[in-house]
Amino acid sequence: MPGAIKKIAINTGGGDAPGLNAVIHGAVYAARGLGWEVVGIRDGYDGILSPELYPGGGVVELNRSKVREISHLGGTILGTTNRGNPFHRLVEQPDGTKVETDCSNKVIDYFRDNGIDALIAVGGDGSLAIANELHKKGLCVIGVPKTIDNDLQSTLMTFGFNTAVSFATDCIDRLHSTALSHQRIMVVEVMGRYVGWIALHSGIAGRADTILIPEIPYSIEKVAAHLKLKHQQGKPYSIVVVAEGAKPLGGEVTVKSREPGRVERLGGIGETIAAQLQELTGKETRSIVLGHLLRGGSPTALDRNLGVTFGAGAVHGLSKGLNGVMVAIKPPKLEFVPLQEAIAELKVVPSDSEAILVCRALDIGLGDL
Repeated sequence: MPGAIKKIAINTGGGDAPGLNAVIHGAVYAARGLGWEVVGIRDGYDGILSPELYPGGGVVELNRSKVREISHLGGTILGTTNRGNPFHRLVEQPDGTKVETDCSNKVIDYFRDNGIDALIAVGGDGSLAIANELHKKGLCVIGVPKTIDNDLQSTLMTFGFNTAVSFATDCIDRLHSTALSHQRIMVVEVMGRYVGWIALHSGIAGRADTILIPEIPYSIEKVAAHLKLKHQQGKPYSIVVVAEGAKPLGGEVTVKSREPGRVERLGGIGETIAAQLQELTGKETRSIVLGHLLRGGSPTALDRNLGVTFGAGAVHGLSKGLNGVMVAIKPPKLEFVPLQEAIAELKVVPSDSEAILVCRALDIGLGDL
């Protein structure tokens, strides 16, 4: 009920993203303003489930002095993990073997035993799915969407996306001069998993010749033909931006590895495309993988503001008695979407989106025509 909360916890899970510290800053400042205590859980739920790993404590007190100067910093002061699902945790047995165990009750018990009334869970679809399951078991939870991929349907934007696009664009800008100097094709692979928002926005901003995204399966022959035509028209080099989840017509995504308890690791498509384009065009081709560089560094002003807004918004929701929801940016206001709904659908690039129309108008190839 509104007014009943006295102490809350916050954690960050999944891959890191620029703006996580801004979320922590916003949540702590807002909660302390209401007179609430705030604690941070280290590395997702590991601070509760494996406290012996943290000499300074797996759960730490957070006050305004501790978070005053963090919103401009990359990463997260609480740490994060993408192996921290308490419902499917590998627990070492006396004989040294590890057995997958449901440790979710240990999390619930910790909150009850330590007088923690609610959790602000910051993460992507995987972390929010965990938060939703904890909510079903009785924990008061509000989720904050975190993904540089901008792939959650229920919110207009997620923090980290703007920083990732800005950095990718800067890298693409730098590649124009070296590509021109050597008259090469440069293939730039960016993150995004199963959606193409980062590739599309950075590719347009960076004046790419071709952009390949998961939503539009490509024909490598058509990509090569498009680039060869541009070469014939007088442009001696090309820039190709490819999302890690892009796939050829009739093919599958390129996967680096599949590990138990983790989502599959995409990657490698840029190198494959570079080899194919060199063979089909006869032009020297190089591939560059930006990878985790897109996750690092200081967040842009937009992502700082988004992060602080999400953090303060989560506290506002808790103060109004909300539970089992995610904070969503839907200008001109914040909204609260049920967690189950928030994680139900990926936000893919629509075929009639303005970005796709811009690509067509600017003669940026998408591998399908």
